[in-house]
Amino acid sequence: MVEELPPQCSAKGCRAPAAWQLLWNNPKLHTPEYRKTWLACPDHRVSLGAFLEARSFLREVTPFVSSEDARIS
Repeated sequence: MVEELPPQCSAKGCRAPAAWQLLWNNPKLHTPEYRKTWLACPDHRVSLGAFLEARSFLREVTPFVSSEDARIS
């Protein structure tokens, strides 16, 4: 049996629980309404957001409540 893990931060090597969702898209690849999601812990919200913002990919940052309420990609 495979144990399902709780949603975790998307930062490389981080396994902390997700607290934020960063919604983004690459305008060269995606339609304007399309969103991909990275999850972030409190420690990595700013660095992951800065990475996406530097590339003009970041669209929105919202609290992560539960998997049922998120669009995880």
